[in-house]
This record gives sequence, structure tokens and C-alpha cells, in this order.
Amino acid sequence: MEYSLTNDLLAETKDRLEKLGGYLALDKKKERIQELQELSEVDGFWDDNQAAQKVLKESKELKDIVEPYENTVQELEDLTELFEMALEEQDQESLRDLDTQFEELEKALDKLEFMRKLSGPDDTCNAVLTINSGAGGTESCDWADMLYRMYSRWCERHNFKASVIEMTPGEGAGIKSISLEIEGEYVYGHLKAESGVHRLVRISPFDSQARRHTSFASVFAYPIFDEVDDFELEEKDIRVDTYRASGAGGQHVNKTDSAVRMTHIPTNIVVQCQNQRSQIKNRATALKMLKARVRLHYKEEEEKARLANQDDKKKIEWGSQIRSYVLNPYNMVKDHRTNYETSNTQAVLDGDIDNFIEAYLLAFA
Repeated sequence: MEYSLTNDLLAETKDRLEKLGGYLALDKKKERIQELQELSEVDGFWDDNQAAQKVLKESKELKDIVEPYENTVQELEDLTELFEMALEEQDQESLRDLDTQFEELEKALDKLEFMRKLSGPDDTCNAVLTINSGAGGTESCDWADMLYRMYSRWCERHNFKASVIEMTPGEGAGIKSISLEIEGEYVYGHLKAESGVHRLVRISPFDSQARRHTSFASVFAYPIFDEVDDFELEEKDIRVDTYRASGAGGQHVNKTDSAVRMTHIPTNIVVQCQNQRSQIKNRATALKMLKARVRLHYKEEEEKARLANQDDKKKIEWGSQIRSYVLNPYNMVKDHRTNYETSNTQAVLDGDIDNFIEAYLLAFA
């Protein structure tokens, strides 16, 4: 036999596809697409451009899941029919060609299953990514700067837009902290895999004796919602401080208290914004960030409480060490949650982190 495709294999694939359709709640998504289509045809739909754009965005996100799924179902039906015909005629050449087509269909199915891992309620949101250097002075500040470069390169690879919201430079080199607002498709769905402590082992470029140093930096991602009006914070629970922005920004930024720091007193969550010259704009951005972070904090607390009652605990503790980047005495980047690793450290530091993200999503989503 010169081909590997069988009726049993096609049946298994059909079953796999049907189960995936259930996981993806395809029927509900189709109903919602129809509702949005009808809404877009109502007179005056474009009178409120912002609301109209939200409708179109939601419709596109749903179609990006439903349409590839339906295409895969149709491809499987066509392939099954062609296989039966070729098998009846014992057309070996066609059977070999169908093997190749089946491999492509399996790739499409794998992609759909990966999309299922990005079907969380917040996964389609834009995100804020914060990087903070750990103890260790210049070493850790330089490591935080290297991570900033890594994520900036990753954003470039995916055509995501990254904007600096706040940055505090290190005293000697690098950065103490930085916050980036990142915009694009499924940004938070990907970046949620990066929250935790990142560890670097290398020969220090700042050590005259060329000794090996270990540095730490924490990374935290949280979603930014288009609308957070359904989640309000009590004014009495928020402390607002203003200060002069650090770093470049022009005379106006450096001579006025345009930067804003907000603290949510019950949770002690702090956000900062200094990317605008206007204190009013920075205040609005900071409040949006604070709402998103506090909202996520309470969701995480609920999830931890739920997982605490389960026997099989796969939870990720926020702030735990998640990944090591070893540049000496050997080259290796290893994720301690999934055990995925690679020796191509330079590629990773240049932004090639998709395999780490995918391994996390497949293991924990």
C-alpha cells in the first residue's frame, strides 16, 4: 500500500472536528453573527461611528473563527468523497495526492484547535505589558531593557502597535520599569503567557572581572477593555499623585506635573502614565488602566479559589519564576511551566517567542 489515508483516520478526524465545533460554541457564534448583521442593516447604524465600529469588530472576530471551521468541514467532506472514489478504482496516484491534501487539512485543524486556546473572554483585547527590574541594580535594569527589546521585536513580527505609557530609566544603564500599550488581534490572548519572573544568567558586561551574574525581571500583562464602564471603582478607594515626567518629553513635560500615578487602596495596585503632555489625558489613561488591572485582579482571585478546590491543579502563580535565559556556560532558554526549551537564545532575544507562547496555551488554556 503506497498511501496512509484510511476510512478510520477520516472518521477520527471528523469526530475531532465535531468535538472542536462544540468547544468553540459554533451555533452561538453563528446566531450572534446573524444578530450583528441585522443590527448593521438598521437605518442610522453609522450615526454613532464608535458603536458601529464595535459591532463590525465583534462580527469580524466571530467570523475569523466560524469561517475557517466551516471551510475545514467542507474540505473534509470533499476529501472523504474523493477518497472513496479513488479507493474503489484503486487509483494509487490519486490516493497519494489525497494523503498530501489530508496533511494540509490536519494543519488547518491544528490551527483551529490553537484558536480555541484563544477563545477566552479577554483574549481579543489589547494589552498593557509592564516590565520591572528586580534586585541587582544595573544588571537587572539592563535585563529589563533586553526584555523590552525582545517584546518590541515580537510586536514588529506580528505587526502589533506598541506605545510607551510610562518608563523609568535605570541609574547607570537600562530601565527600572516600563509599561507598553500593545494593540492588535488577540494581543492579550498571547501575552498572558508571559506574566511572571524572567531569569537571566550571563557573563556580566558590567563586571570588570567577567564573572557570571544572575538577574531577574518581572513581566505582567493585563487586558485593556474597549469599555470598562460596567466596572466602576469607588472614588474613595483611589489615591491620585502627580509628578514630573522622567526622560525625554520636551520642556513642557519636564517642567509641569503632567505624569499621573494612581493607587487602588484596597488591592494596593498602582498604575502610572506619563506619555502625554496633558495631565488630563494621562489621568484618563491611568484610570482606564487601573480599572482593567483591578478587574483582572478580582477575576484571578476567583480563579485561584476555584482551582484550590480541584485535585488536578495546573494553576500558574503570578509572580513565580516562569522562564530562564542562560547565556553562559551554555545557551538555553527554558520555560519551567511547560519544559519547552531551545538553544537558539539569540533568536528568542530577537523576539522569536511564539513557540513558548503556544506551548503555554496548549498546556494551560
